[in-house]
Parts: sequence; structure tokens; C-alpha cells
Amino acid sequence: MTLHNLASQTALKLPEVTITQPFGPDCDVFKVMDKVFMLSFHLESQAAINLKVIPDDGAMLRDIYPYIRAGWHMNKQHWVTVYEDEHLDATLVQDLIRTSYDLVVSKLNKWQRLKLNLVK
Repeated sequence: MTLHNLASQTALKLPEVTITQPFGPDCDVFKVMDKVFMLSFHLESQAAINLKVIPDDGAMLRDIYPYIRAGWHMNKQHWVTVYEDEHLDATLVQDLIRTSYDLVVSKLNKWQRLKLNLVK
């Protein structure tokens, strides 16, 4: 399964996720309650996704996995870019997507979080 397919399928299983294309048809922006948690795009003909991370986790991930780098066009401390790679760990990608989603949800206001809990 390609990185974009895996990412899309994983993200769309999460509550209240929407996809927009504010940067054009080549970049899918995944949001929860209008807050971005993932971007899916191609960079130099290579599939990539941007995900929100805890800063210390991002540094560790970049050190361990050659296909994870600082977030492209994002805050380098809070975002990573995952590139499609033959050694890509699908379970890791799914966990990173859910973590990114959870980080964004944790910053939502009380009423938005309550609505999400009702939808689950």
C-alpha cells in the first residue's frame, strides 16, 4: 500500500476528519474540527506526509528513521515529514497519524472535545 493510501485510510477512520485542498489539488489537508493534523503531498515526485509531533519525539524519530525528516514548510520543532520508502513501517505511520490527531484534539476547546466524544 502506498504512503498516501495508508495515511488517508488511517486518517479517515478518525472522528470528524475532513479533507480540504486550500493549497491546490496536489496537497490534501486533513483536519479535525478545522485544525490541521496532516498534509499529504508530493515533493520532488516522492510521496510525503506532514504530521504534528511532540518535539522530543520528532528529534528521536528523525535520528532513527531515514525517511522521517523535519517538517517541510512547517515548524521544524513540532512537525515531521514522512517520505515514502521501501523500508517504511506501516504501523509506525499509523501510530504517528493517530498521535498527530490526538495532539491537535488535545488543544481543542472543551465543547469541541465533548462533541468529538459524542461522535465516537
